[in-house]
Order: sequence, then structure tokens, then C-alpha cells
Amino acid sequence: MANSRKKTSKRAGLPSREQILEFIESSDTPAGKREIVKAFGLSGQDKIALKTLLKDMTDEGLVAMAPGRAFHKMGGLPKVTVLRVTDVDGNQPIGVPESWEADGVPAPKLRIIERGRNGALGVGDRVLARTEARGNGHIAHVMKKLARGSEQLLGVVEKDGERFMLRSTDKKARRDTPISDLGNAEPGQLVVAEKGGRGNRITARVIEVLGDPFAPKSFSLIAIAKYGIPNVFPDAAIEEAQRVAELPVAAEGREDLRHLPILAIDPRDARDHDDALWAAPDGDPANEGGFKAVVAIADVSFYVRPGGELDREARRRGNSVYFPDRVVPMLPHELSSDKCSLKAGEDRAAMACHLVINSKGEVTGHRFTRATVRLAANIAYEDAQAIVDGKDRPSGSQISEEDKRSFDKLKADGDLAKALESLWACWKLLFKAREKRAPLDLDLPERQVHLDDRGRIAEVTVRERLDAHRLVEDYMIAANVAAAKALEAKKSPVMYRAHLPPSREKLVALKDYLKTFDMEFALGQVVTPGVFNRLIERVDNDEVLPQVMEQILRTQTQAYYGAEKTGHFGLALGSYAHFTSPIRRYADLLVHRALVDAYDLEMPAPNNRSIQRGTGLTEKDASDLGHIAEVISRTERRAMEAERDTMDRYVAAYLASHVGELVDARITGVLDFGFFAMVEGLGGDGLVPVSTLGAEHFAYDEAARTLTGQDSDTVYKSGMKLKLRLAEANPVSGGLRFEVPDVEIPGRAPGKPVRRDRRGRPSSVPRMSKRPQSGRKKTSVGKGGAKPKGKGKKKR
Repeated sequence: MANSRKKTSKRAGLPSREQILEFIESSDTPAGKREIVKAFGLSGQDKIALKTLLKDMTDEGLVAMAPGRAFHKMGGLPKVTVLRVTDVDGNQPIGVPESWEADGVPAPKLRIIERGRNGALGVGDRVLARTEARGNGHIAHVMKKLARGSEQLLGVVEKDGERFMLRSTDKKARRDTPISDLGNAEPGQLVVAEKGGRGNRITARVIEVLGDPFAPKSFSLIAIAKYGIPNVFPDAAIEEAQRVAELPVAAEGREDLRHLPILAIDPRDARDHDDALWAAPDGDPANEGGFKAVVAIADVSFYVRPGGELDREARRRGNSVYFPDRVVPMLPHELSSDKCSLKAGEDRAAMACHLVINSKGEVTGHRFTRATVRLAANIAYEDAQAIVDGKDRPSGSQISEEDKRSFDKLKADGDLAKALESLWACWKLLFKAREKRAPLDLDLPERQVHLDDRGRIAEVTVRERLDAHRLVEDYMIAANVAAAKALEAKKSPVMYRAHLPPSREKLVALKDYLKTFDMEFALGQVVTPGVFNRLIERVDNDEVLPQVMEQILRTQTQAYYGAEKTGHFGLALGSYAHFTSPIRRYADLLVHRALVDAYDLEMPAPNNRSIQRGTGLTEKDASDLGHIAEVISRTERRAMEAERDTMDRYVAAYLASHVGELVDARITGVLDFGFFAMVEGLGGDGLVPVSTLGAEHFAYDEAARTLTGQDSDTVYKSGMKLKLRLAEANPVSGGLRFEVPDVEIPGRAPGKPVRRDRRGRPSSVPRMSKRPQSGRKKTSVGKGGAKPKGKGKKKR
């Protein structure tokens, strides 16, 4: 390689370039200047000459410097380097060097060893690691976990005069980012950009164009890109899915349940069907008034075998992700919506949970088998409810003529009606036991987006909560509990679904909050879900009830997966696992595999040698269940955030045509800088900045969570219903902004639209400031900033 610098003449004792390269490559530890000096016994002028020689070698491209000022051969792997996790193969994180200089040589992939670390590594994590040659490759030992890189930006290209700016899809972003390299992007396009620069000189370089942000399916595409959700299956996984889909269903070793009228009750728009039900009165005189039931679950473990490409990809995804316009499945289409989906009239492989339920609704017996089932019907919740209630039409506004004809056919089927009647009769017993157990009962609305034929929003509604929903839920809970207890009885590993009781800090906050409604909450009592249910029952004000339920929800911890038995607080259960949805949750697949081992349910080996043998839990997975639990808990949280973000974008898009109109809203939260409100029946939180509430000062009471006008005594509090003007609806970020109508804002004529700066703040109104007050936390805020308590009108 040519060198633009004058070559350093070799001095006595100074090693050659070849000697230095050999030492760096053979050293077991990072080789910096100090190590080279020591290895070659250099001193005096030789040290100075070495510094120049190393600079020459760096300029020549022979060596490069790694973290800690250690050298490595250019194009080689440093002894210590920063790795970015790009994949998780089973339990094994795979990483690549964050900086790789070798032109034309792909960056190596290293297996990352994280022994003794708390917290599993996931895709996108960064670590400082010590590398070690192993066979023909390298492994890496974690030295320190680093902050996640924020090198990628997602946004929409906008032209601002002669320059281009990137407007972020993140509603929390405070400013647009100048684009240093537009690439092939055009204004208005959704792009992925690489972040560059530092401090106030951050720029964006476009690296991928995603297209029109307002096109059908773009809102979910934004979330997929933002959260790094894998949405393309490797060819090897698809090929394996096609092979295993050919395995015979009615094979030796399966219980034949095709004679039972088993029903799958799902949402009308369900993308997959992994659970089905049957119940009938128990003919055993010892169980008078009781029932026997079967919860049939798709036998995914028969198709997705440990160690295969399907298994690796399913674990990497952790779960399916459901958007209004698409599903990103955990398994390829060949399995998720075809071979593993329980469909009426077709033979399917199932894992059957047989339950015995007494007249008190208690599960007194359970057993598990591998079975062949043939469903009598796939039926929507609304249709099942209407048939049981004897109605002529199911509920809901989105019922097509085809749906109505299908319902009429189902209703005319007398055998189907009898099967539903038995399911309901058995469920009433389960519901009786549920009420005695008293799990947490929060009736929170679920939004549902309806799209037209072109993929655009037709309507956003709140999903109706029916007894049919509760019925399926209670059968699923019974099967999940049975699976956990069955594995415990066999001393087998269990992937538990855990939910811990609220922390004392959150209970103290709840106590302070309830005090503002003159409601007492004793901290010394044993807190159970029933305690919260009784709180809800005491609220007889329809305006207060939603906010109390929301506050109770905020008090709860987040459910997670774990290998240790800690119980499920919200369901008031000591043993609980997820068994009923292996098509869309990896945790359930692991529970199925454990049951295969515990109950000797292994199937004969397939004739096709390209299909892995064995469908149970491997020893490696059994011993590493805690690590796997951390990984899939994280993918679950990722999916929840992506789904919530996408729903907010759809709501904002739906409301975009109503900007400037008055909407019915409810305040969902109050802070010192304003309050958040939600459109009734739709959702989607939007901010009302305190600076838009008028000229008067507003005092913020942290305990009561209220803003009170010091001149007018106007009070804004959580749960309050009011009319608001929709000032902004941004479909790309999902952000909403509201204004209180008929409020006179200084510097703006009545009725004149608010002029906003680039951050969305009214540009004619000074920014709010605050100053903490002593004693009870109250802050007066408004046009003139904060002022001490007592200088205005008395608060109430």
C-alpha cells in the first residue's frame, strides 16, 4: 500500500512492521503501545520512534486502533471491541463489530458469551467484549454492556427552503433533523436514516426509502422499522415449514377426538385459530352436576422442532405482532394460518387438555394427550353470543351480508346450538369459581380499527365485551392452570406467566390519589385483587370510575415470563403458565414441549431425515429457561409498544379530517405543563399545554393532580369530561393536540388559529416555567411563569 508519509528509518532495537504485526496477532491480551514497548524491551528514543512507526502503519492501513488504545491488524478482529447484537440464535446472542474497516470483507459474526451477567442480551444491544479465536472463528466474552446506539432515525423527508429536514415519527421528538445526504429520497417519503454528528450538530443520512407514509399499511410499517421487528422469514425457515407441513396428522399415538363437536370461537377478523372447546355433562355419578371439557390447542410442537430453522426464527421473534392491517407472525404462513390453524371440517393435530369440573366450578382432574380433531365450526364471538341469546342478528356495526348469511346457516344447525348450550352451562360453573377467586376486574375499553377495501380507515370503535369473550377466557385460564400444575406434579421445568403484587411505593401513590376523592386505602392490609375490586365497587360516579380504574392499572406491575414460581397476582392464581396459544407465543410452545416429556407424548420419528427428531424440551433449554424467559419477555414488550404506537397512528389518521372541530374528550392525566385528554370512544391521547389555557395563572396540585385557575377557579382534573377543539392530528407520529374552546390567548385575536413553532408550541405565547413550592407540592404556572403561592386567589 502506498504511503504518503516519509517512511521511518529503522533504529537499533526497533521492531519491524512484520514483527509488530506478528506480535499483535499472537498476543492473548489487547496489544497497545505499552505492551509493544515491554515485549521488545524498548526505551528512550526507541519509544519515540515506535510512536511514529505505529502512526505510519495506521496511515498505511496495516493496523487500526480498538477501544482502550489497543492495536489490531487492519481487516482483523481487535482483542477488545464494541459488538452490536444482530441476532439471537436460540439462547445464543450473535454480534458483529460495530466498526469494521476491511473493504470487501464481510464483518465476522461472533457468538457472545455472557456468563454471570444479569439480563439477557437482545437484538440491538451493544457490548464491549474481549474476543478469542475459537476453531475457524471467534467468540466474544462480555466485559460491559453499553448504552443502546441511537444511530438510526425514522422519519418523513420535508423540504425547508433550500435544505431538507427529517421529521421524526416519534411524537416525543422535539426538533427536526437536517439531512446531510438525501440519497434517492424525495420530500414526503418515509425513510430510515443514519444518525451522524454530535450535540447540536446532529444530521441524518438517508439509508433506506420506505415509501409513502400515508399509504395503506404504512402505519404498521413504521412500527416494524422503529422497533426492529423481524418481518421476513429466512428461506431455510420457509423451506422447513413446507417440509413439516407434509407430516401426517392422524398418526399413531394420537387420541382420535374427531367425533366431538369441538368449536373454535374467535374474533370475526381472526388471522389464526389455535384453540377450540368442547364440554358436556359428566356422566360420572361421583361428579353430579359437573362437566367434562376439552380445550384443544394446535399441536405446534409437532411441527416446530427444537434446533431447527423454524425454532430459531420463532425464538428470535418471540411472539406474533398484530396490527390493524397485518400480522407479523411468529411462524410462516404455511403453519400459522394453515396447517396449525384449527379449521372446521379439516383434520388437525392438537394437544388436548381434558378437564373434569365439579358443580362448584372447580377443576378436580386434568390430563393431556396428543389428539386428532376435526372442528364442527369456526364461529365469531358475536355469532356465538347471538345464538345462545336467541337473537336474529349478531351485534356489531361491521356485519357484512356474507357474515349475515353465515350466521343464518350456523343458527339453523341444531347440533351447533346444543354444543354452545353445553359450553355455556359449563362456563357458568367456571365463572362461579372465578367470582369466588376474585381476580382483578378492570373493565378497560379495547379499540378496534376497521379498514375499507383499499386499506384506509373506515371506522374506529370500541370492541364490545360479551359473555362469549369471558367464556373463552375462563376456559383458557383453566387449561393454563392445569398445564402449570401438571408440570409441577411431574417435577418438570415450567415457563411460568408471572405477575407480582404492586410495590409499596405504588400503593402509597394510590393512597394519596384516592385521598383526593375522600376514599381511604389502608397500607397495612394484605393486598389482594379483591381489595382493588372493592375499591371500584365503592365508586358510584361515572366520571370518577374510569380514572380510578386507570390509576389502579398504573399501580400494577408488568406481567412477565419466568422459570420460578411466583404466582399471578392479577388472576389470583398460585400456578399459571401459558399453554393455549403456541402459534403466536413461544412461551406456550415451550410448555407444550415440557408436557411432551412429562407425559411421554413423543411421536414416532418422521421418515424424512431432513426433519429433526424429537418434539420435547431439550436439556439445554430446560437448564436455560430463565434466560429464554428474559428474551421472550422483552419481545413481548416490544410487540405491545409497536401495536400501541400503530393504533395511535390510525386514530390520528382517522381524526386528521376533523382538525378544528369540537370533540367529546376526557382528561386522562394532569401534569404541571398541561393535561392529556382522550377522545371518547376512540382513544389516542393528546396534550393541552397549560400555555394555551389563557392569561391567568394555573396552580398544579401534585397530590390531587389538578390544575386550578387562580382567577377563575377553573379546575382541570383527571377523569373530567369536556369539549375540546382538535388542533392537530399527525398520523405519522400518532400525536394529537387539543385546545380548550373559547379561551382568550394573549397575542391572538379571538377565533384566530394558533400559530405554532416547529415543536408544535403556540409561537405567540411565552413558554411556561415552574418553581417548586415548599410544603405541599403546588406550582402556579401560566403566561407569566411561576409565582409563589398566596399571591393569587385562594385555591379550593
